[in-house]
Amino acid sequence: MTDAMIEAGALARTFTTKSGPVEAVRGVDLAVEPGEIVGFLGPNGAGKTTTLRMLTTLLRPTAGTATVAGSDLRSDPAGVRRRIGYVAQGGGTDPSCPVGEELDLQARLYGVSDGAERIGKLCAQLELEGLQHRPAGSLSGGQRRRLDIALGLVHRPPVLFLDEPTTGLDPQSRSNLWEHIRRLREEDGTTVFLTTHYLEEADALCDRILIIDEGRIVAEGTTDELKRRVSGDVVTVEVTGDPAGAVTALQALLAVREATVTGTTLRLTVEHGDQVLMTLMRTLDAAGVEIAAIQVARPTLDDVFLTVTGRSLREGIPS
Repeated sequence: MTDAMIEAGALARTFTTKSGPVEAVRGVDLAVEPGEIVGFLGPNGAGKTTTLRMLTTLLRPTAGTATVAGSDLRSDPAGVRRRIGYVAQGGGTDPSCPVGEELDLQARLYGVSDGAERIGKLCAQLELEGLQHRPAGSLSGGQRRRLDIALGLVHRPPVLFLDEPTTGLDPQSRSNLWEHIRRLREEDGTTVFLTTHYLEEADALCDRILIIDEGRIVAEGTTDELKRRVSGDVVTVEVTGDPAGAVTALQALLAVREATVTGTTLRLTVEHGDQVLMTLMRTLDAAGVEIAAIQVARPTLDDVFLTVTGRSLREGIPS
């Protein structure tokens, strides 16, 4: 047994359909450490939602093992539920119920002894102060998502599961919610496991990313680690003359993976593009090639998806 906050081994789920068995999840192994913010990403139909439902006890695994916050998923699902917060994509508030009543009911259901104090702290943390008497249905989209998160945190769970937390929010509300999620980890040490279709969200928010496809984890790591798996950085150089004569020298010096010349544009694929800029510039200068402009472009998370799954995650973004 490790100290991981979430740990799964060979976790699997098969559904029985009229046309036969469907393996939605085919043996997922994962570990999330205390205090991590981990993004769980995958194209539609990859097994992301099924895995999340298993980890939150909403769906029983067909095979495999998992522990969440120290409780076994199979033998102690009630223990898991007591120690996690779960915020569904669609939320769970009653539009006609005042914010304060929603939070008070949640606190009483979990037997929180200092409910009023806890609710006050959460409202301050999540900018819900002054809204306790308003019906949940009258809140803005960003306020409703913050209320959903407050409901998931009333009982002080060490793990918070967020399913598409910012879907439908405008860019400013999305950015504000990111700050609140970061603060949960910084101030309370909360472990956050989230699914998202927004690549910029995963890039900006997550310490580590797990990519699932066809029911299996196909890649994991920090965003920088994943991007380095693709093909290196692309350095684009615009010159005033013909750069073809410098290509051979550059390939020898920089271990260039790929080099193309189109007119006065030279494109090089290299490892750690920012570190080789000075060598590249000196080499072109020595070859008598005058630089008009230079740019380094790092691979994006969408490039990672194209590489490891053959699909773009953006294909699954709801319109």
